[in-house]
Amino acid sequence: MQPMEYLRAADPRLARILRPQPMRTRRQGDVYVDLLESILSQQLSGKAASTIISRFLDLFPHRYPTPARLRRMSPATLRAAGVSRQKAGYLRNVAIFAARHGLDRRRLARLSDVEIIDQLTQIKGVGHWTAEMLLMFSLNRPDVFAADDLGLQTAMRQLYGLRGRGARFRKRLIAIAEKWRPYRTLVCKCLWQWRAT
Repeated sequence: MQPMEYLRAADPRLARILRPQPMRTRRQGDVYVDLLESILSQQLSGKAASTIISRFLDLFPHRYPTPARLRRMSPATLRAAGVSRQKAGYLRNVAIFAARHGLDRRRLARLSDVEIIDQLTQIKGVGHWTAEMLLMFSLNRPDVFAADDLGLQTAMRQLYGLRGRGARFRKRLIAIAEKWRPYRTLVCKCLWQWRAT
């Protein structure tokens, strides 16, 4: 059974919004750079994030922020590119982690989603949500549900007629998403796309 067919049978309410072609997945690139860009994008509009990411990459030869160069870069230089002091610290933390432990796609591919989240959230500045986005969009993991994503919460409130906030509301979202296994990433992308239109 194809994923869309499976999901339509598993969740008739979800079936109303499923489209044949959900949001495209990012090409599999450099996990380390994807993580840096994810941090730079936090709490910014798409346009502002793109501008700052471009300025940040322009600071490095071949637009590649090697861990060694990023660790040596002065906070003032990063600030001049539009990177906040706090994010500059987080970027440095990622560079230190990458230099010590690596963020190699092949090594990460051998780990479970939970193991990857546990590893990445050791880095100050990388939270659960950031790790989930990396799993979904960079590592293309098929069964990730980002329960704390505000866009998903809004879409699910609307689609399922939900109310509330906090831990109880979050548990309700997770319970609904259980029906979507093993395609929760696909459903998240469909919900984001549906909300955007």
